[in-house]
Amino acid sequence: MPYEALQCALRAAPRTWLVTGAAGFIGSNLLQTLLELDQRVVGLDNFATGHQRNLDEVESAVGAQRWARLRFIRGDIRELNDCRSACAGVDLVLHQAALGSVPRSLADPLATNAVNVDGFLNMLVAARDAKVGRFVYAASSSTYGDHPALPKVEDLIGAPLSPYAVTKYVNELYADVFGRSYGLKSIGLRYFNVFGPRQDPEGAYAAVIPKWIAAMIEGRPVQIYGDGKTSRDFCFVANAVQANLLAACADRDDALNQVYNVAVGDRTSLNELFELLRENLAPAHPHLRDARPAYGEFRPGDVQHSQADITKAAQRLGYRPSHRVAQGLAQAMPWYTWHAARATTR
Repeated sequence: MPYEALQCALRAAPRTWLVTGAAGFIGSNLLQTLLELDQRVVGLDNFATGHQRNLDEVESAVGAQRWARLRFIRGDIRELNDCRSACAGVDLVLHQAALGSVPRSLADPLATNAVNVDGFLNMLVAARDAKVGRFVYAASSSTYGDHPALPKVEDLIGAPLSPYAVTKYVNELYADVFGRSYGLKSIGLRYFNVFGPRQDPEGAYAAVIPKWIAAMIEGRPVQIYGDGKTSRDFCFVANAVQANLLAACADRDDALNQVYNVAVGDRTSLNELFELLRENLAPAHPHLRDARPAYGEFRPGDVQHSQADITKAAQRLGYRPSHRVAQGLAQAMPWYTWHAARATTR
């Protein structure tokens, strides 16, 4: 079903959704879209990496009447009872809660495993026992590991290069087993470098785009690990939201219990990304016109190049990315600059 038709269908027949990690970056964008579509939503978050400010932004965007359709639970996916409470009475699960970041997993593999594997298994058990209709979960392009082929195709993966990558691959294995053993209908979405509003620019493990924007506005050097030719398939968050809703409502039998790439199908080098950001920011920040990045050593665990083949998602889910990199940056830039300005005045 095309995404526009699905949105109309959901408005006509609302369902009850669970969004885990609802106070996080992708989770809060999912939450906002679902509430704007007049859905009933349960949100679960422990605020380990999510923020109350994200929920406040959603509430302001959707208004009091739609916000009243949310039941929020402050809970932890590492606690099975929290997962059971969240899954009660739910039709569809969008599981986004996780500890992201390759460097964080290298620094603390135990915490990454506890959330991403133990917590994921808790969610599967709770969803199975609650008899939810669909379990859509955030997988990761890190699963491709050291496989050299480009673009990345779902059934060709290599050896994982970080503890984080291991945990996300284990998620796929567990979801597949729960489908075979218990009949749980699931879909995994291998995200490729998602960016957009509410992406955290702060902290040691901030994603590259918000971190660079904050540094550029403040006049700090932008650090590139390597020669800048490293490339990624940067994906605007609206594309990820679309993929989640399509996956949750897909009615083709061959669409279920599968994993899909969620990206645009492009490659943008870090040098090109720096130029795009500078072009967007320089009109309001003249000091950036001659700015240049600083280069350092490659980081361990990083993949050199990443680009998705999105054919499978297009054919089986009807996925059609609405934003390419430049469009997504243009739409997200007001939020990034507003947040950066707010952070400097605190």
